[in-house]
Amino acid sequence: MKLLEGVRVLDLTNVLAGPFCCYQLAQLGADVIKIEVPKSGDLARQLGADPELNKHLMGASFLAQNAGKRSLTINLKNPAGKEVFRRLVATADVIVENFRPGVMDRLELSYEALKKFKRDLIYCAISGFGQTGPLKDNPAYDQIVQGLSGVMSVTGDKNSAPLRVGYPVADTIGGITAAFAVAAALFRRQRNSEGELIDVSMLEATLVTMGWAVSNWLIAGITPEPMGNENVTASPSGTFKTGDGLLNIAANQQEQFNRLCEIIGRRELANDPRFVNREDRKIRRQELNREIEVALAAKSAKEWSELFNKNGVPSGEVLSIPQVLQHPQTIQRDLIQRFGATPGIDRDITVLRSGFRLASGDPQAVTPPPVLGADTEKILIELGYDHDAIHELKQSGAL
Repeated sequence: MKLLEGVRVLDLTNVLAGPFCCYQLAQLGADVIKIEVPKSGDLARQLGADPELNKHLMGASFLAQNAGKRSLTINLKNPAGKEVFRRLVATADVIVENFRPGVMDRLELSYEALKKFKRDLIYCAISGFGQTGPLKDNPAYDQIVQGLSGVMSVTGDKNSAPLRVGYPVADTIGGITAAFAVAAALFRRQRNSEGELIDVSMLEATLVTMGWAVSNWLIAGITPEPMGNENVTASPSGTFKTGDGLLNIAANQQEQFNRLCEIIGRRELANDPRFVNREDRKIRRQELNREIEVALAAKSAKEWSELFNKNGVPSGEVLSIPQVLQHPQTIQRDLIQRFGATPGIDRDITVLRSGFRLASGDPQAVTPPPVLGADTEKILIELGYDHDAIHELKQSGAL
């Protein structure tokens, strides 16, 4: 039995944070019903690097995080559509939405309104800034949140910062935070049958992950600064040039530094007055890095990585996305899930599984990402609608 088997989640979300949250729940066995706008659906269906997929409303961005879900199209502005949704809510355990604050209230589908149909409902609202506060009505995109959260201020180096992180980190963190909160609420509901209203702010979720940088200001009174590929807490700890490729080294402990010097054939560096003490190495990190890179030119990043790790010095190559997906570690851990010819696009697709493994059976999506509205009739029949009623709903514009 999967961890969330028997849990029904209504996914009203678009683009990234919400769909990513619900994808995690789907991989754990939840029955995730993706409720989409008729004809267009989730905006992510039109996003991604493959124009042909976008044209068929099966964009790569959508495929990345919607496997294992069923798709139902409902017009929530239509009275009959609202009634369908309320009927569905009565069968659900969780609702996840990422509209701007107030949208569900205006649709008369707020948490308070829906509790009448499902007393112990867990309702998770994901937004850029939360349901309260002066910014709550502002549109929120990942880059906006990255800038406001301080992430960009510590990304890059003194010449390039502030710099955006190279993927939608704020959206992703928001989704992970929401999935964690939903799982916790489900656990409590098992004990006391209580529902919950969850308010996830992408800004706050992102800021929380910056604990070390934030604490340097809150506790130590030091404003965090961009360090590029260097580690503010230690040296040598950062990215180094080798004879072939870049190498990350994290010799954060004195013993690791001593061992690194020995491995690269520069034992004298460990006794050099400039570098003997941890704080001295941090002050003179650029001088030390230059000395180390001269020695690293003798081998490739791959060779040095194997040698360092074998001898207790943490290190790793700097890889591209294609390289890491082809790495033996990724392959052996079976991180990539493959689906055969996927409806709507007639081609095989691959997606990433969840970031953890379970002794009882690893998380994975059971079905490929759905074509828009693929499961509408089947779900309505499950709710008790007959074919004539479904036809009427379509004629009314509810579906």
